[in-house]
Amino acid sequence: MQTGAQILIEQLVAEGVAHVFTVPGESFLAALDAMHGSPAISPITCRNEGGAAMMAEATGKLLGAPGVALVTRGPGAANAVAGVYIAHQDATPMLLLVGLPPRRMDGLPAFQNIDITALFGSIAKWCAVVPSAAELARHLQEAFSVANSGRPGPVVLGLPEDVLLETGEATAPARPMLSALAPPPGAIEHLRLLLANAETPLVIAGSSVWGRDAARGLATFADTFDIPVITSFRRQDHIDNRHRCYVGHAGLGLDPLLATGIRASDLLIVLGDALGDITTQGFTLVQPPHAKQKIVHIAQNAGEDFGLYVSNLAIRASPELTALALAKMPGFVTAQTWATWRRDLRSAYEATKSPKTTPGKVRLEEIIAMLSETLPPSAIVCNGAGNYAAFLHRYFSYKSYPTQLAPVAGSMGYGLPAAIAAKLMHPERTVVALAGDGCFQMTQQELQTAVQFGLPIVIIIANNGTLGTIRMHQEYHYPGRVIATSLINPDFAALAQSCGAHGERVNATAEFPAALERALSSGKTAVIELKLDPEAISPNQTIANLRAVSKMRSISFIRD
Repeated sequence: MQTGAQILIEQLVAEGVAHVFTVPGESFLAALDAMHGSPAISPITCRNEGGAAMMAEATGKLLGAPGVALVTRGPGAANAVAGVYIAHQDATPMLLLVGLPPRRMDGLPAFQNIDITALFGSIAKWCAVVPSAAELARHLQEAFSVANSGRPGPVVLGLPEDVLLETGEATAPARPMLSALAPPPGAIEHLRLLLANAETPLVIAGSSVWGRDAARGLATFADTFDIPVITSFRRQDHIDNRHRCYVGHAGLGLDPLLATGIRASDLLIVLGDALGDITTQGFTLVQPPHAKQKIVHIAQNAGEDFGLYVSNLAIRASPELTALALAKMPGFVTAQTWATWRRDLRSAYEATKSPKTTPGKVRLEEIIAMLSETLPPSAIVCNGAGNYAAFLHRYFSYKSYPTQLAPVAGSMGYGLPAAIAAKLMHPERTVVALAGDGCFQMTQQELQTAVQFGLPIVIIIANNGTLGTIRMHQEYHYPGRVIATSLINPDFAALAQSCGAHGERVNATAEFPAALERALSSGKTAVIELKLDPEAISPNQTIANLRAVSKMRSISFIRD
């Protein structure tokens, strides 16, 4: 006989969980005690449940299996919503465990009680409260299975305090191992036939379940058929960006020539859950429900749910295994137009990599280009949301998988928690987080978590004293009427030093290479603050330009 807490930790270890991200709460003291006696699993003490949940989500991205966060009831669960939302939007397997009041309090206004089904029901694949210690193992097995099956996503389990304290026998039956679905030979042959009749085919890679072999398989397939490959929003590491067939990232600030290419395509081979709002530019480049492009959709849930689109061929299979199968597909003589099509799209992509000079002494486009050239190909680069990320997505070349941790959900504050998760999982790899000043301050308390656990990550803060994305839209729609987007910031370098981290500020672009070298060699958590000119509001725009364009629009409107 074991306590529920012991069953919980034993089952997590059996599932291969190495770290549990948590903010300790009194509702699960027994679980913390059970971890004390288990050398195979370590609690990572976070400063906020939102950061803990984001770390669990990032772990799920890297692992391809659920990362785990353990939070307390009421405010703790509410704080964790941000990370669960990211897992839902990004199709990431994740498990959130929530400590709850004892069962005898059911139906009573217990302190910090919360209905987890009502709170998480619209963003979690499954929510349940474990009824007894004897049921714990079965619920956990079901949670891991649900999180990984079909379109991956988050699962939330409630753990009443007395369930963790009572004794019972783990009665869960042996769970059959989940195996990824391989594509049926007939489907590959059908795809080959569609490809043979295409004039302007295009691959869109954006699977949440991916791997290094899949990235290599996709590159081989593209090479064999001279077919252009783009990556969907924030899935840029799905193929080596240096590959001749890689033609760009369908993200924010999409290059007009790439947009034209997507519209002109007559066959889209879609790997994963890739045709989202951002990738399709508000569903204008690929119009639902019956797009003018033929669509081959490859996903574990293909044919079940493809959102707004009707596909011409649904291959219900693992995108990862399908990429390997496509690498073995026999080639055929392709039309000369394919080579021209691929070459023109690649040339347009390469043209976007030439940094466009922005105002200020510190030029973010040059900083990102330096990072791309100097960081190891295996470096993991993390970011949250904000206009600074547009510079990263445009000028950084991702060279292997997995090297990008970024929220498809567009959530601020993600970069630092993701970097912590990445360094815990891959201590041998260089890990860099980029954040805007507003983005960093969403989760800046987790800087102390990184310091506490001795994680030598580098955090680069693009500080322009403003919430840049919203300021950009303000200036365009309401020029000169700035409100609520200006920030009074701390001295980030001094803040880092006060936490026991390495910290310094860069005031000119030429200072950055030496600052980066010092940060990487410090052996400590490191912060580099970039003092940016707010005029450089995006890779393509300045505030002055936005105001001028907005003024011209107003004049035109008045004349009309």
